[in-house]
Amino acid sequence: MPNEVQNLSFVLEKQHHVKFEDRPVPKIQSPYDVLANVKFTGICGSDVHYWQHGAIGHFVVKDPMVLGHESSGIIEAVGDKVTKVKVGDRVAMEPGIPCRRCDRCKEGKYNLCEDMRFAATPPIDGTLAKYYTLPEDFCYKLPDNMSLEEGALMEPLSVGVHITRQADVKPGQSVVVFGAGPVGLLCCAVAKAYGANTIVAVDMNAERLEFAKKYAATHTIVSQKEAPADTAARIIEQCGLGLGADACIDATGAEPCIQAGIHVLRAGGTYVQGGMGKSDIMFPIGATGIKELNVKGSFRYSAGDYQTAVDLVSSGRLSVTELISRKVSFQDAEKAFEDVKAARGIKVLIEGPDPVRAQL
Repeated sequence: MPNEVQNLSFVLEKQHHVKFEDRPVPKIQSPYDVLANVKFTGICGSDVHYWQHGAIGHFVVKDPMVLGHESSGIIEAVGDKVTKVKVGDRVAMEPGIPCRRCDRCKEGKYNLCEDMRFAATPPIDGTLAKYYTLPEDFCYKLPDNMSLEEGALMEPLSVGVHITRQADVKPGQSVVVFGAGPVGLLCCAVAKAYGANTIVAVDMNAERLEFAKKYAATHTIVSQKEAPADTAARIIEQCGLGLGADACIDATGAEPCIQAGIHVLRAGGTYVQGGMGKSDIMFPIGATGIKELNVKGSFRYSAGDYQTAVDLVSSGRLSVTELISRKVSFQDAEKAFEDVKAARGIKVLIEGPDPVRAQL
């Protein structure tokens, strides 16, 4: 690699303070690792939260940290035992590397690994840099009919895949999704790809609901100031859900949505918590017990989710290009963060320091 190559990175120094820093090009430490030249990175709510607050729960930014974890790139170099990808391959990059040895990893639930090293989660640096290293089996080769821009959206799509799998959505079922942000919209799209007949998107933002209706939802409901049980009754009536929805996904973390989500389900239905909100809320435990609901959490993604995301897009069963509101240069990264904070558009992509010609 030429000596003049630099590794320009977008670094969070502390709350509200970011800078561009030229860091050393990371070295391949394992014979099974690869070096990727990052081409596109999406911005997640967690990135914005670290930027604005300097912490999420007990994860506190104590030292400067590179942001970003929703990325795609081109393989620049490989370890001498790498066989799954080669130099020049275009890949989606899964940003969480588990220990591979604990009981949860052995069960295939590596998202629950206690020793997970997740990009842009203190103290682990993220992917908003020119170069990033990761194991070969956490790179997913993009088929020729997929762009690098689409590759960057495989991370949030994998979240949607995992949530929808937790909901056990089956053909012909009805699904209510609270929240029409990127994850909620992708849950709607995955539910549609899995054969759900009725997909209801619920949000307070009419513009996003209009997008949801064009994208994947069959029905949309505007949130109102009313009792959660009344919200549920309104959804059931307006969307023809009979005795209630088969599945409900909350992608907001908002207490009223969670409460309405429990009430909107039929007896024996499944509720999945995908959004993050307050640590403790008032929960309708009576309705949960009486209806014998299946209540599940959902955290990131696990075995098979990333590959499923790639397969859904490459096969044409699901599209993500509509979610890309705009792309900005690496030098305008902070402006992109401001757009996400202000909820302007659906998904903003940041080009890598070494950009490629757009494929969309």
